[in-house]
Amino acid sequence: MKGVGRIYQQTFIDTYSRVAICKLYTDKSAITSADILNDKVIPFFNNHDVPLLRILTDRGTEYCGKVEHHAFELYLAIENIDHTKTKARSPQTNGICERLHRTLKDEFYDIAFRKKIYSSLEDLQIDLDQYLNKYNNTRPHSGKFCYGKTPMQTFKDSIKIAQDKSINSYLSDSTFAA
Repeated sequence: MKGVGRIYQQTFIDTYSRVAICKLYTDKSAITSADILNDKVIPFFNNHDVPLLRILTDRGTEYCGKVEHHAFELYLAIENIDHTKTKARSPQTNGICERLHRTLKDEFYDIAFRKKIYSSLEDLQIDLDQYLNKYNNTRPHSGKFCYGKTPMQTFKDSIKIAQDKSINSYLSDSTFAA
């Protein structure tokens, strides 16, 4: 981006509801990968009393490394989030995220860059957040579990299921003394 340099987007999408969260950065690193979780994703789930149990990423260096030396892996360990990685050189394994990227390109970036000249990353982030608010809250989605509802409606409808799954996961991981 002219005047700002290269832009990297960290993307989080809930694969059940299709709720999307994105944050823009000027670099691609383990720190920025952990930052979106800490700044936006974990607070979103906490606000809805739903734990984030597992995350799927590609095998980029910003996501993978030894837990004791890698900021992202360390953050996941501290937050007790399981980390699943896609198959190497297989973007279709992360197809839901790839589809969101195409939607963002077609419905947001292509239009935004035609309408406006951005002088800062913050200005672009503001417009991206406005688009994502529309995407999550007013735009009907045809995803597998959305049935024409918005991602946020689907998410809210599934909170009880997610909480039950979390309790069952906790109970199966715990041992009880008789």
